[in-house]
Amino acid sequence: MRVVFMGTPDIAATCLKKIIADGFEVVGVYTQPDRPKGRGMKMVFSPVKEVAIAAGIPVFQPENFRDDETVQQLAELKPDVVAVVAYGRILPQRVLDIPTKGCVNIHASLLPQYRGSAPYQWAVLDGLKETGVTAQHMVLQMDAGDVIDVAKTPIGENETAGELLDRLAVLGADLLSRTLRSFEKGEVSRTPQNEADVSFAPMLDKSMCPIDWNRPAQQVHNQVRGLHPWPVATMELKGQKFKIHATAVVDGKGEPGEILGLTKTGLVIACGEGAVEIRSLQAEGGKRMAAPDYFRGHPLEH
Repeated sequence: MRVVFMGTPDIAATCLKKIIADGFEVVGVYTQPDRPKGRGMKMVFSPVKEVAIAAGIPVFQPENFRDDETVQQLAELKPDVVAVVAYGRILPQRVLDIPTKGCVNIHASLLPQYRGSAPYQWAVLDGLKETGVTAQHMVLQMDAGDVIDVAKTPIGENETAGELLDRLAVLGADLLSRTLRSFEKGEVSRTPQNEADVSFAPMLDKSMCPIDWNRPAQQVHNQVRGLHPWPVATMELKGQKFKIHATAVVDGKGEPGEILGLTKTGLVIACGEGAVEIRSLQAEGGKRMAAPDYFRGHPLEH
């Protein structure tokens, strides 16, 4: 069975490594064009391109699939299945129609919940206790295809979106391999999504970063976890701006935003309900530090 893989970031690279290791015939890999990165603005390969090159698989990096030549190039690979994981490109119908057995996508949520570009982050932001990955038949409408299979996992009470993604990548890789085996055997199931249960996960942006201390402690904690490692929750303290990397919900009562004390593990701040202990932060222009270490060098005046 001839497989074309499409993906770009680390979660996709984990999936590609898995299907190569499991012996699937990957005849081509599509990933986003190389981008300049860092202070030197050097051109950087995507994680998926790195894996493909190491495995000796041809790499294709079109900007899109609008022109006939790009579509024809894919057709000439004669794929039975196109597997898509966080590719970052919309596939037109004429591309979805190319593979003989269909296009499968691994999405980092339990569909129909959290369709869109930031599913696992929103699962954390919303305080969910469980999420997972879904294998779906691809259709033109984003994340609206029939479900093939799912894999579920609990979300840790202090787990960040970044930490969750690392686990979902492994879960997704196993699910993709299992799904491709089903395609090989011709035993692929289809369960239509219930449109009444659909929710969306729009892109994150920096307007979501400032912490509102009027909110309950659990919501503040979820905000910090869900916005990590990007764009990262922020707060201001005595005119200084901080990125907040880690928190915990603790007992405490006071006016929202009031500093309740500095413990051995962090700075306790009152919320609209309960309190949050800030355990790791980063002053503007500084490096990430444990909160007690930072405030040892920058004493707080109550």
